[in-house]
Amino acid sequence: MIGLACVVCDATYPADFAGYVCPRHGDEGILDVQYDYDQIGSTFTKESLAENHNHTMWRYGPLLPIASDSRVPPLTVGGTPMYNAPRLASIAGVSRVWVKDEGRQPTASLKDRASAIAVAKALDWGADVVTTASTGNAAAALAGMAASVDLDSVIFVPASAPEAKIAQLLAYGSTVVLVEGSYTDAFGLCMEAAAEYGWYNRNTGYNPYMTEGKKTAGLEILEDLGWEVPGAIFVSVGDGSIIGGVHKAVKDALALGWIDIAPRIFGIQAAGSDYLVQAFESGEDVLTKPAIAADTVADSISADLPRDRVKAMAAVTETGGAYLRVSDDEILAAIPQLARGSGVFAEPAGAASYAGLLAASKRGLVGAEDSVVVLATGSGLKDVASALQAVAAAGTEPIRVEPTLDALKAALGGEASSAQSDSGMRDAIR
Repeated sequence: MIGLACVVCDATYPADFAGYVCPRHGDEGILDVQYDYDQIGSTFTKESLAENHNHTMWRYGPLLPIASDSRVPPLTVGGTPMYNAPRLASIAGVSRVWVKDEGRQPTASLKDRASAIAVAKALDWGADVVTTASTGNAAAALAGMAASVDLDSVIFVPASAPEAKIAQLLAYGSTVVLVEGSYTDAFGLCMEAAAEYGWYNRNTGYNPYMTEGKKTAGLEILEDLGWEVPGAIFVSVGDGSIIGGVHKAVKDALALGWIDIAPRIFGIQAAGSDYLVQAFESGEDVLTKPAIAADTVADSISADLPRDRVKAMAAVTETGGAYLRVSDDEILAAIPQLARGSGVFAEPAGAASYAGLLAASKRGLVGAEDSVVVLATGSGLKDVASALQAVAAAGTEPIRVEPTLDALKAALGGEASSAQSDSGMRDAIR
């Protein structure tokens, strides 16, 4: 790491800069971490990476803003699986679909990657307390990472956050502040509190290092594909930090000569939280476009004003992708579709990326020659209520029977003899 650059005015700051944002633009002056790629590339190569048996996110250490002697959380972050899903590819009308399952992280979402960086930086800075505002996943991630190193955390979440996510925070021992308001309200209060008490601020779209943690998911995608660039990557978008991180991974790989072309990146937003889709379609400047009133079942991507919107917009426009909106009904329908087609159980925000792939296919934005990656950002166990709503809408219900074989046979629609075909039994069960 050699410094930071403002995404608004390109002003640069040294690597030991003690702030979070460009002073010229206040909270809007998001910074981007800069690296000496020539120096990194002289020793850090695809070949040396392939020989590294550390399969956590820290395998990309030379591309992370962490000193070699930093104290990193001991939890195993990164190295999540990516599955080939031919049934999903057939439905979407594309050559291949890969599903990156971030529900396998320690606190069950991609946000662990950023929070691991946050905790390491907080310890480097000598902080006693870390804080963030979140709709749930970033909060759980920070709470878990902080607990693993005995660091205090104060978490601000909307009071409407799913109970499963709040339960995680309390289990980890965080001080949990339930804010009677939106994510924007929680974010604002967190920002004020961090400034007042001097807490280390992990907030997305404010702390520049969060992009660097999230980009490791993008680096894993490219590495898992043998550095063969997919035709497209689909990412659900709320605050915009994840899609910005995927783009940063692409830029790192290009700068090191590990890939020759960028994949198209598609940002998927819920119709009730489509700030960036609106800006993309109208050509509006995201620095001046006012906030919207977000309302979606996908709480993890609900954002009145995406905080990392500059990086998020660049991820799409600089790669030839697009922003697409999907309805809440499409998002809920995608949960069982994704689960049955790949075995990956995702929360609404995680399934939104697959709903976006289907929307892109209908519009002809991807086709039979395309190999695509769907980034499933969080586990379906994060929001069981939405999952139950989704399967009910799909017409799936449990079968209730008395504990006898005759009762089971009757419930399954007749004699379930050994002569019955496998497909027939499957149809009966469904």
